[in-house]
Amino acid sequence: MTTPTTTEKQPSGPPLSPGPATARPARRRSPERTARLRRAGLRLVALVVLLALWQLVTALRLWSPLLVPPPSAVWDALVTTSGTHDGVRGYQGHTLVEHLGISLRRIAIGAGAGVLAGLVAGILMGTLPWVRVVFEPAVAFLRTLPPLAYFSLLIIWFGIDEAPKLWLLAIAAMPPVAVATASAVASAPASLVEAARAIGARRSQVVASVVLPSALPEILVGVRLAFGIAYSSVVAAETVNGLPGIGGMIRDAQRYNQSDVVVLGLFAIGVSGLLIDALLRGAENRLAPWRRLS
Repeated sequence: MTTPTTTEKQPSGPPLSPGPATARPARRRSPERTARLRRAGLRLVALVVLLALWQLVTALRLWSPLLVPPPSAVWDALVTTSGTHDGVRGYQGHTLVEHLGISLRRIAIGAGAGVLAGLVAGILMGTLPWVRVVFEPAVAFLRTLPPLAYFSLLIIWFGIDEAPKLWLLAIAAMPPVAVATASAVASAPASLVEAARAIGARRSQVVASVVLPSALPEILVGVRLAFGIAYSSVVAAETVNGLPGIGGMIRDAQRYNQSDVVVLGLFAIGVSGLLIDALLRGAENRLAPWRRLS
């Protein structure tokens, strides 16, 4: 005996259009993105206002153009130093980009060596109390010295070539990293350290797996400070035989009262410094993302 099968009748007619409840919600900007756009807009407005005030001051002739060059003179210096004009290439035979690139290479080598030395010294001072007692006064002493105070001694020791410049940048960059690293390592959570030791971890494993990850945000802040101090010391490092180099260009232009080139060099240092700090901030956000949540 067969049972009759029933078939469902499909509704006829055009498909129903989604109502308000099923419609896709409109895209909205996240608060974080809105805040970033607002900050960028405020910074752009501030920059425009500063440029307008600069132009106004130079137009009113409140100071001599030799003391405060107008924006147009600085722009002309940028054009002149960025290529070859009337058979003259850049400034003293090197373009602005070449001067800046050589200074950045010096900072990368010198400050990089100082950061590595500061990391090692900071880890040792933070984990070994007797090392901190011995080396902390020396690190604090170096931190209080201005770069020009010991640059003359470095010239006597190493001559006037690249070595004293690199040593100056390394010495300037080492103390902030050492202090930040030692403080962060010493303040690592004691409960986590004791837990790692309880499961049989050696001292090196505790440092690598517990102490350093906990101290990483403060260490990265110290690295940012170190590169900032090294960048501010590049002019001092290039006071002697600094050409080519952005600091050497500024010092040489100052001797000949070329204030437009001096201002251009300051802008080059400032803008490239902001870019370097932005890269370090990005590395900090990537390596220690939990810092933004604290």
